[in-house]
Amino acid sequence: MDNKLYVGNLPYTMRDEDLREHFARFGEVASAKVMTDRETGRSKGFAFVEMGSGEEARSAITGMHGQSFGGRALVVNEARPREPRPAGGFGGGGFGGGNRRSY
Repeated sequence: MDNKLYVGNLPYTMRDEDLREHFARFGEVASAKVMTDRETGRSKGFAFVEMGSGEEARSAITGMHGQSFGGRALVVNEARPREPRPAGGFGGGGFGGGNRRSY
């Protein structure tokens, strides 16, 4: 098992330091990052935590998945690799979209 975890359904008030503190009881926390919106700085409600080892990650999943924080049941599981995104952005069609008509 990898030592990187996905943590979902977080209360929007959760900060990196809070997350690190909660997961530290299961072992070394190499990193803890709550994902935020670039424009507003507001939490997106999910985070990634990297534990010191696979064993500590398994322990954290067992201990934290389903626990209530701020009235929300956490979802904790092994993080999946990021899926590749299509080049070009905006759906790959560039600006203007595909609704052009030929006359």
